[in-house]
Amino acid sequence: MRILVTGAAGFIGAALCERLLARGDAVVGIDNLNDYYEVSLKEARLARLAPHANFEFRRLDIADREAMKRLFAETPFDVVVNLAAQAGVRYSVSHPEKYIDANLVGFGNVLEGCRHGGVKHLVYASTSSVYGLNSKLPFSEHDNVDHPVSLYAATKKANELMAHTYAHLFDLPCTGLRFFTVYGPWGRPDMSPFLFVRAMLAGEPIKVFNYGRMRRDFTYIDDIVEGVVRVIDRPPVRGGRPDTPAASSAPWRVYNIGNNRPVDLMRYIEVFERCLGVKAKLELLPMQPGDVEATAADIELLDEAVGFRPNTPLEEGVRRFVEWYRAYYRV
Repeated sequence: MRILVTGAAGFIGAALCERLLARGDAVVGIDNLNDYYEVSLKEARLARLAPHANFEFRRLDIADREAMKRLFAETPFDVVVNLAAQAGVRYSVSHPEKYIDANLVGFGNVLEGCRHGGVKHLVYASTSSVYGLNSKLPFSEHDNVDHPVSLYAATKKANELMAHTYAHLFDLPCTGLRFFTVYGPWGRPDMSPFLFVRAMLAGEPIKVFNYGRMRRDFTYIDDIVEGVVRVIDRPPVRGGRPDTPAASSAPWRVYNIGNNRPVDLMRYIEVFERCLGVKAKLELLPMQPGDVEATAADIELLDEAVGFRPNTPLEEGVRRFVEWYRAYYRV
């Protein structure tokens, strides 16, 4: 297949491109290479993809309507995987305009490109953050998600609604994937594995929010990519399912992708201590605006649809991340 991957220089995007190329797909990757975090890391990810004959990279911002029109007019795609977005819960509190541009305007441009380009399946990133103030665990796709606590989460919920409209009106098969706290080699420097390892190796304290009373469903990057690839190959079809928060009579579905094994934050820190051989210094802080105390993924619908359940143990995933970090940063 010819597949467009937006956000191809990102953490998940680059890993997905590598997997798709390995199985023989032709991949066009686009990314605006913004400076939300170090651009050199994004460039290093792309450098790993460049040797593949079936990979083409274009520097392009999905919020640029005319550029997106040209892209879809010039190149036919079988599948589009939209991973381009302004990420980060806390950053959305101080920079809301970036989320509106990338996650709403940009996603609208992707939908229009798919509609007019005859794309057979749009797969797009959503987030566990859409569950917001939900208190029932594990989070299920059947749950109502009308109470987000960050603009980031609100834009991703909006993406799910926008995709449903295009699925219903234009018969565009759309699948949204609610990722749960993705980590692993080549990850994002604004997330806890980077922040913890960098501080611990420097002998500095790590920031522990809500005084450590938090739980997360940490999901290893290889499991995320496996789930995405399986979903790509199974576009939803019209009819056959009742209209619920998880499914629709339109060709539209949403799935959780999480490890289904939530971990206490303090145990998570202990795993890093063992892998690094360093005792963490803790700076205990209150809850950050827009954050939630716990996440946990119900993954029954994903398993039912594509026969896959994430299964990488936290200890193994953290060990691989620490090994990569030491090699990449030479520490």
